[in-house]
Amino acid sequence: MDGERRASQALSSGLPEGGAGGESPGDGGPVPGSSGSSALLQAEVLDLDEDEDDLEVFSKDASLMDMNSFSPMMPTSPLSMINQVKFEDEPDLKDLFITVDEPESHVTTVETFITYRIITKTSRGEFDSSEFEVRRRYQDFLWLKGKLEDAHPTLIIPPLPEKFIVKGMVERFNDDFIETRRKALQKFLNRIADHPTLTFNEDFKVFLTAQTWELSSHKKQGPGLLSRMGQTVRAVAWSMRGVKSRPEEFMEMNNFIEMFSQKINLIDKISQRIYKEEREYFDEMKEYGPVHILWSATEEDLVDTLKSVASCVDKCCKATEKRMSGLSEALLPVVHEYVLYSEILMGVMKRRDQIQAELDSKVEALTSKKADTDLALNVVIYTRRFSRFNHPWIPGMRKPQPIRELNLSEVTQQDSHPSDFRAKLTEEIGKLEDKVECANNALKADWERWKQNMQNDIKSAFTDMAEENIHYYEQCLATWESFLTSQTDLPLEEASEDKP
Repeated sequence: MDGERRASQALSSGLPEGGAGGESPGDGGPVPGSSGSSALLQAEVLDLDEDEDDLEVFSKDASLMDMNSFSPMMPTSPLSMINQVKFEDEPDLKDLFITVDEPESHVTTVETFITYRIITKTSRGEFDSSEFEVRRRYQDFLWLKGKLEDAHPTLIIPPLPEKFIVKGMVERFNDDFIETRRKALQKFLNRIADHPTLTFNEDFKVFLTAQTWELSSHKKQGPGLLSRMGQTVRAVAWSMRGVKSRPEEFMEMNNFIEMFSQKINLIDKISQRIYKEEREYFDEMKEYGPVHILWSATEEDLVDTLKSVASCVDKCCKATEKRMSGLSEALLPVVHEYVLYSEILMGVMKRRDQIQAELDSKVEALTSKKADTDLALNVVIYTRRFSRFNHPWIPGMRKPQPIRELNLSEVTQQDSHPSDFRAKLTEEIGKLEDKVECANNALKADWERWKQNMQNDIKSAFTDMAEENIHYYEQCLATWESFLTSQTDLPLEEASEDKP
């Protein structure tokens, strides 16, 4: 490093930059006006070569600086842009992997339920081991979601699949229903694991690592029933009271949520109807091919043609089945998940409004208390002034009683310590203001993150569906074009055979 410092001093003492006043040092030519400097520079270059590690670090920093400076003369490819984004977002290394699999049915005298195996692999230091395996039922997922909402009321908690039977499902515990729920539960846990705040929640860690009896014991450590009922009653009271003045940014957010809820629910209904019609079309198409096979047995002249039609129908039937599978696995779950997200967002906005309503109620209470105190002071002043006048007594009238002067302690006797009460109320208001500010900042940060994820998910789902549709129609078109080609060449071959 001493050699590097001396080299920089030599450069600053009179060596011109490359191309400015003579030949660059890389050209090997002499530099005018630098007698003796070249020898010094060569000696210092030797010193730099001896410290290769420092030189290597310096070169890497310089290359990164050049790479991240977007000069108009520098060509930027899409790949380089992606790499730069990844570099700026570092560290972005995933250290928590969760898998939900192996559902098991449990039948007891009281109830029947399904448990799922949850395997967690992690490299985080706060975990006692690198791998955990537990079994959880749906009620445990509901408990986790509730704990996350209590700990982070204005963060957007990922939605769980519906508790009740999905419309159209005949059997609650059939394979399709269980597999659909398993995928949704795994996505729920993975979204929590990818969240920058929720992933470090202590209840989430307990959910992933504790055995069944440990989790039951941990659940009992929460607030009691009466405490939860009190919190619920207060929350309902504040929600009924409403918010007088919601900030403009949250008004825009609420309007977006309402519009988004309407649109995504409509898209979900249309997608479900399309899938239902595709299923009916597929069921009828499966019967269409065998009919042509049976028909060919009675038409000797059309045997090849009818069998070719049956083959084409069979190929199109397989393509349709593949397309339906992509629709049910790629598009429908994503759309329905954001239907549930719209309900989650409404709940988040309601909880934010409850926090602000609590603050508004405390501010009104303090304002009312100050007004009562001011009124009491005015009464005392008015009483003292009124007692100074001497009112004449008229015969035949009841003699007025002497007016006794009032003091502030008598007027406010119901509140023996008004100043202490106001101080306590002011302290509560300060805490609530901090709570509202933290809730607003958390919601705004999580809102931007959620919108970005939503746009990426929706875009990816519709793009995949479009590619799947194109592939499906191209495959069906090629199948029928090959059939037409074979049928067009058939009369020409027969005509050539009839010629002498």
